[in-house]
Amino acid sequence: MDIRPNHTIYINNINDKVKKEELKRSLYALFSQFGQIIEIVALKTMNMRGQAFVVFKELAGATNALRQLQGFPFYNKPMRIQYAKTDSEVIAKVKGTYGDKEKKKEKKKKALEAGTNLIKKPALGSAAPVHSADVQVPDNPPNYILFLSNLPEETNEMMLSMLFNQFPGFKEVRLVPGQHDISFVEFESDTQAGVAKDALQGFRITATCAMKITYAKK
Repeated sequence: MDIRPNHTIYINNINDKVKKEELKRSLYALFSQFGQIIEIVALKTMNMRGQAFVVFKELAGATNALRQLQGFPFYNKPMRIQYAKTDSEVIAKVKGTYGDKEKKKEKKKKALEAGTNLIKKPALGSAAPVHSADVQVPDNPPNYILFLSNLPEETNEMMLSMLFNQFPGFKEVRLVPGQHDISFVEFESDTQAGVAKDALQGFRITATCAMKITYAKK
């Protein structure tokens, strides 16, 4: 475990039933609060199942993510996180070869420009359409408080705070005593609440529960 800190963190003990694209989208939503992500690598080959790499632009982002999310219950399994042995390990897993350093720099540069967008778009775009029938439920007028429903039993305040505090204006999460499947999230303004609502509509905290988000009643 004597591995030097670097920009890439290695995660294992991930639920291997989760589809690759959904896994990358969920990892991005969870880890992007700690800093800019250059690349997320999650392969479904036999020797890479249940594992992923997250490459941060800044070393501080990787370090904070490792400390804050160690043991975080992700799709019903606690994540195990450590620094990758080297940054180049990520590129090697994707390309199948280590290559020379100049090529690696070029790939990282391209990943920074294009890769982030590829990961980012599904985070905002694909969660809602899949559950469009759910999203069409009558909503209340825009409000700075969001109402969350269809939450899994193991949901807690820390999990929801980590999801929502990446959005500007986040104030607090309020759980409802005795009812694990609903919660309220408060923002500073209606607009800021709306951004978070659109981004996380249909987000799956676990593989079976797609979160439903509406504005709370005033």
